[in-house]
Amino acid sequence: MSNKPYKEFEPKWITDPPVEKSYRSIMKWGDPAAYKRPKEGLYKLVKEKFHLTDDDFKEMVDVGNEVVDIHVPTRLTVEQINELRAIVGEDNVTTDEWPRAQVCYGKTMVDIMRLRKGIIENLPDVVVYPSTTEDVEKLVAFSKKHKIYLYVYAGGSSVTRGTECMCSPNMILDLRKNFNKVIAFNEINQTITVQPGISGPQLEDILNHAPENFGAKHRLTCGHFPQSFEYSCVGGWVVTRGSGQNSTYYGCAADLVLCQEYVTPIGRIRTDSAPRKATGPNIDQIMMGSEGTYGILTQVTLKVFKKSAKHRKFSYMFPTWEDGMAAMREVMQGEFGYPSVFRLSDAEETDMMMHMYGIAESPLNTLLAAKGFKPNRRCLLLGFADGEDGLQRNIVKNVRKIAHKYNAMSLTGYVTTAWEHGRFSDPYLRDTIQDYGIIIDTLECAVNWDNMAQVHLDVRKAVKAWPNAMCTTHISHSYPQGANLYFIFVIKTTDLEAFKKYHYSILDAITKSGAALSHHHGIGKLFAPFIEESIGTAQLNVYKELKHYFDPDGLLNAGGTLALDGTLTEEGVFGGRKTEKEEDVPAKTHTEIKE
Repeated sequence: MSNKPYKEFEPKWITDPPVEKSYRSIMKWGDPAAYKRPKEGLYKLVKEKFHLTDDDFKEMVDVGNEVVDIHVPTRLTVEQINELRAIVGEDNVTTDEWPRAQVCYGKTMVDIMRLRKGIIENLPDVVVYPSTTEDVEKLVAFSKKHKIYLYVYAGGSSVTRGTECMCSPNMILDLRKNFNKVIAFNEINQTITVQPGISGPQLEDILNHAPENFGAKHRLTCGHFPQSFEYSCVGGWVVTRGSGQNSTYYGCAADLVLCQEYVTPIGRIRTDSAPRKATGPNIDQIMMGSEGTYGILTQVTLKVFKKSAKHRKFSYMFPTWEDGMAAMREVMQGEFGYPSVFRLSDAEETDMMMHMYGIAESPLNTLLAAKGFKPNRRCLLLGFADGEDGLQRNIVKNVRKIAHKYNAMSLTGYVTTAWEHGRFSDPYLRDTIQDYGIIIDTLECAVNWDNMAQVHLDVRKAVKAWPNAMCTTHISHSYPQGANLYFIFVIKTTDLEAFKKYHYSILDAITKSGAALSHHHGIGKLFAPFIEESIGTAQLNVYKELKHYFDPDGLLNAGGTLALDGTLTEEGVFGGRKTEKEEDVPAKTHTEIKE
């Protein structure tokens, strides 16, 4: 990934793939050969914000290119390993340390910082690669028979410690290798049924080529494009109730799911595919968001849509955050159709985007200043419309009318094109800049329109408690009644324990602000300490009763997920229940665990 050359000093960025089987190769985002460096304007902004000089960017820290060299024996017996091999085949079971380390963590910043420091915790005892629902049924029965904790890994993009194996002895099912097939396609109902290990690009490519693959009349799309799209899987979208960047039009995962199949310790559960029903509480909605604690998702039927031949882009600059929020609310309540992508950046994020996309150095920046759109106040809205051509035209026309009502200036589709070009590659930038001790992380929460301004202030205050912290915010998914606030914070540190406490304080601020704890990242084990305060004790007790019904032995994704088990420590991290067989394996660094 190349940018224009710097005019002044440029740090040495890591552009080579990670050392094979290194800590970096696990924590690095996406394609091993891909990278993204900051534009010169963004580099200068970071230096200015943190009072740094070029000299601070001459030596890297915690790069993580040391080879993973660990020796942690499995806690399963030889007989148990052989039983697993009899279920899924010799080649689909491994106790080798390297594949176990590869599925040890997700992409939480706590995970990345640990890997950069060579810390491996909670190593799975065995990795198993199932192929069919029948395999999963037998594996769940095995788990129940031997009291072996059971975890599931797919895309590995969790930012909540969602899949980490906190309790032992355990096994983790890696769905990427074999559990990624299309089960059925139905053009009449406009649905597709898939296994949960299928990735976003795989699914989208299959649908985009529906005429060639299925003899369909139209090219189709699922419409689900999270930032992790290229390296996340359908199963993760569903069990965390995820959202994509186009979900304002297409809907979140909870809207896209028509029916599901789960294997649980009490048997297989499959819902029907009726588009709407009044047959009691909706089991699909109960299972979505359960994050692998009630059962293992084995099939899901998704709604699909005709792929737009093109989409109409727009972008506007608003004088203030308040003007932008008011315009967004009016659009979402206008009843003329919803944009597909619809994002409003606050003043701090707008200024950063001006540097990220090269606008700060362009004539456009001069024009904006001349028109009265001031730095530290102006706010950028961008988006586009999908769907039928007439619908797109109507949406864009009404967005323009409302934007002008709030004194916005049109920037055409130029800015949106620049954002769209890099919307899936920004995580690479996080890896690059962290090599110099600069952390970029995110948190998000769902709010109503009437408390949005206050939540924005409260959470920013918590973020800014770190010296010189940068905090950018955008509205990323919108509804007539509210939206999602997505916070990106940038700090300078390599101190893992200090970062944990800081992250905890921001989650605490989100909870106390009255916002929903998460809009689409899920809860996992990292956010779990706040779930009871967020939803209330009575509702959490319902979750716990369901957990006891589906999984009476507490074997599925144990160790604090959704606060369904575990003990709260001072730092707010849950430790899972342990069996009598378990021996503690403390956190070790790469130097401590070599023979």
